Amino acid sequence: MNDLMIWATVGIAGVILLVLALLQRKNVSFNKLVLIGLVLGLSFGAITQAIFGSTSKVVATAVDWIGIVGNGYISLLQMLVIPLIVISLISAFTKLGDTKNLGKIARNVLTVLLTTTAIAAFIGVITVIAFNLQGASFVKGTASKDNLAFLQQHQHALSELTVPQKIVSFLPQNIFEDLAGTRATSTIAVVIFSLIVGLAYIWLKEHYPNDALAFERGTDILDKLISRMVRLVINLTPYGIFSLMAKTIAVNSIKTIVSLAYFIVAVYVALLLVLVVHTVILLLTHTNPIEYYKKVWPTLIFAFTSRNSAGTLPMNVEVQTKQLGINKAIADFSASLGLSIGQNGCAGIYPAMIASITAPVVGINIVSVKFILTLIIIVTISSFGVAGSGGGATFAALIVLGTLNLPVGIMGIVLAIDPIIDMGRTLVNVNDSILAGLVTAKRSGMFNEDVFNGKEKIEQA
Repeated sequence: MNDLMIWATVGIAGVILLVLALLQRKNVSFNKLVLIGLVLGLSFGAITQAIFGSTSKVVATAVDWIGIVGNGYISLLQMLVIPLIVISLISAFTKLGDTKNLGKIARNVLTVLLTTTAIAAFIGVITVIAFNLQGASFVKGTASKDNLAFLQQHQHALSELTVPQKIVSFLPQNIFEDLAGTRATSTIAVVIFSLIVGLAYIWLKEHYPNDALAFERGTDILDKLISRMVRLVINLTPYGIFSLMAKTIAVNSIKTIVSLAYFIVAVYVALLLVLVVHTVILLLTHTNPIEYYKKVWPTLIFAFTSRNSAGTLPMNVEVQTKQLGINKAIADFSASLGLSIGQNGCAGIYPAMIASITAPVVGINIVSVKFILTLIIIVTISSFGVAGSGGGATFAALIVLGTLNLPVGIMGIVLAIDPIIDMGRTLVNVNDSILAGLVTAKRSGMFNEDVFNGKEKIEQA
């Protein structure tokens, strides 16, 4: 009987995917398809859990099969991440007509990423105080064995290195290992390697212009090839979102969610406040927020459902250049640097809230100016090198807790509902990197107002 239910559930999901394919063939707009995929995924997941329960064999097996679509989609996007980082950052150098702008662009991108992370950390503390979560009772709860094992794995990786060694770990040692993502800091190592190659290109351009031109042409060809690959994969977004959302809703126990609902609500309030800050920045840069969010929401929705900042990188670059009118070089910088520096959700709000909830347990007054300023500084500095996928927020929180000498037991508890929180965190991370590109483009005079307003269209790869 179970087998029949499993295949019936998978079959219904297959029919839904076919409907999405038919709509795509009828040239339904991409944004509408993404919204339809999201709504269908939510509905399918909720109905499946209501009928069978979140822990049933039917749900576990069915979502495993349905997950081929969502997990496969993320795998294809992740396949593009490292090549895209390398080529995007190098081509950012080759496409900058005046390399004198390079320092200004880098400073502006980093300023936005780090400033908003500091603000996010402050919002995290204020939210904990407002919701009266300091020293919350669930801090003393008991974590599951799986969560404790996961936590110990991260703790072990951190405890092996001193602070200076952690800083050195950001640097590329064996670039082929980092290209394969073998280290927790591989992403930022690849970013640094790509920046070094770009700087070497500037020297080559000054001393051997003909060789530099050949290098530039080769990079441009690779950039076009990868852009086309990105477009092919992004066309699968509605199917991926349906699968990912269906799985998320079907397998997350309502009981677990309810038990920590107050904390979840607090986190999402903090995340919404950060988005308000982002919106204020848009207004200060004379950008229409409604038009902005209308263009970026498919990318943000994918970030939300996939919980993967790195996997969203191709969509991030594309929406900046094709929809918002941001110069390609700036888009490449902001999207790539935003993967490992200044993530507002994972490396800003979350570790600040975890530390603020835990600190009173050891007698620290979190309302004191000293604690708040110390926490903001630590959170901002530790935001360097946080991975854009695979437990980055847990890694960031453990660094902050360890630096402040706070107990880490709370991490084992909140890991139970981490997937629910991680969706919002990832959305905010991605939005901030897009915002950094927009602000930098406007400040550098490399923003195409006509593209943003829909008066000019950038041809798709």
